[in-house]
Amino acid sequence: MIEKCSYGDYVIVYNGQIYNTKELKKTLSENGFSFNTHSDTEVLLKSYIHYGNDVVNYLNGIFAFAIWDSRKKELFLARDHFGVKPLFYTIKNGCLVFASEIKALFEYPEVEKVLDNQSICELFGIGPAHTPGTTVFKNIYEIKPAHYAVFNSYGLHINRYWALKSEEYTDNLHVTCDKVKYLLQDSITSQLVSDVPLCTFLSGGLDSSIITKFAADYCKENGLPPLDTYSIDYVDNDKNFVKSDFQPNSDNYYINLMNKSLHTNHHQVVIDTPELASYLEDAMIARDMPGMADIDSSLLLFCKNVKNEMTVSLTGECADEIFGGYPWFFREDSLNSGTFPWSIAIDERQKLLNPSIGSKVNLKSYIDYRYNESLSEVEILDCDSKDTAERRKISHLTLNWFMQTLLDRSDRMAMYNGFEIRVPFCDYRLAQYVWNIPWEIKALNGREKGLLRYVCRDFLPDEIVDRKKSPYPKTHNPTYLAKVKGMLSDIMKDTNAPINNLLNRDYILDILNTDGSSFTRPWFGQLMTGPQLMAYLCQVNMWLERYQPKIEL
Repeated sequence: MIEKCSYGDYVIVYNGQIYNTKELKKTLSENGFSFNTHSDTEVLLKSYIHYGNDVVNYLNGIFAFAIWDSRKKELFLARDHFGVKPLFYTIKNGCLVFASEIKALFEYPEVEKVLDNQSICELFGIGPAHTPGTTVFKNIYEIKPAHYAVFNSYGLHINRYWALKSEEYTDNLHVTCDKVKYLLQDSITSQLVSDVPLCTFLSGGLDSSIITKFAADYCKENGLPPLDTYSIDYVDNDKNFVKSDFQPNSDNYYINLMNKSLHTNHHQVVIDTPELASYLEDAMIARDMPGMADIDSSLLLFCKNVKNEMTVSLTGECADEIFGGYPWFFREDSLNSGTFPWSIAIDERQKLLNPSIGSKVNLKSYIDYRYNESLSEVEILDCDSKDTAERRKISHLTLNWFMQTLLDRSDRMAMYNGFEIRVPFCDYRLAQYVWNIPWEIKALNGREKGLLRYVCRDFLPDEIVDRKKSPYPKTHNPTYLAKVKGMLSDIMKDTNAPINNLLNRDYILDILNTDGSSFTRPWFGQLMTGPQLMAYLCQVNMWLERYQPKIEL
């Protein structure tokens, strides 16, 4: 939620949560500051007054904020370490216009919705991810994660205040486990502080079970009511579930196992297929661009239902990125793919473009440029083993691209419902420590998240610890394919539909005729196959109709 506060010559607008508010407030009080509220907004503003631009080096939290100093006639903007909270801007006629959503910028006079060559590359080459600092719209940017900016009469000046640092690792396994457990527990408990109803999302996987275990213990130790937990499922998924390498088992058995062992109050939200399809447009609006199709709309609906009873949830998001949980950390073909391993369908993406546009836009060249640009930032040490060096590269890409997409998804789908998601695994201190752990330890026993599993053996059931990674659950109901296929077919019957100006009509009809199998690889990540591709194309048309961008190539 956006908050505003003023103090003397300073005014702040702020979105987020500062987890070390108590410590900051103590330091400020010792330096003569007094407080009129219990709000972290007031603490943040007075921290800026005390520390100036260096304030970002003292913050632990998720935040995007802007502070106006009327004496200096200067605006200070900042974004949290991993960009959990969004912050967009454009400069128009010498004025800096900023907001938490792109759509808000368009309310300012003369800010145009324009797609250029780079926009098309971002939308269809990189999307639903995006290059840090950019958006799909020409001349509209974002403050990058771990950056701050100062805007004054001399213009806009952007600085980076934090980055993962490669350092020689000297801890043994025992010390490593102790430090990881401490950092996890400290991050989770600091994020449990709330003056509104709080819960956890529980899938029965390793990551959400860790969060729920620490949270449930915290409630018990502090005399609080039992923790509420929530999970998502889909109508008839029990009948239609099919095992795959990416999704080897369903969640319900493991959720029940955790709740029995922790005595939490569990709630299951069941989503029906028509709802998933009907909320595709809402999910697109929440992102201001086409996204992860029903992977987005399902989370939006999940948050919408949980918001009836809760306001904040902790989730296990980001553990896979930080501890090495994805298949591409282990597969040689992924490590040697020469591109983003979660987005390898480059030829198919190019083929999606209308030939008249495709002749002017080379997606592969753009993707290669962004891929190599990102890899050039990775600091490899002479002491790194070959495996550790390779995983530094893939970890860097995963943290700065794939994780950013999932964090954006979580925040947008949640905040669309006035709901807040917190991500304890995304604590920058934990990420920094784990970054330097050698791959041989991180992937202990040759397992994905092997170290994390080892750390948790003394406080989680063995079945949870040993469970193979299973991603965010999607619907397996065949009626979903029928629904989105019908939606896309209706769009294609209208030859004036704006999607025909941008994309290859014949190829889309081929995709429809083959239920998506003619698009030979997942569109994005592990789950976006035939039905999700069709839903994505529906979102593209919805987006074009709603935003009506100009195309300038």
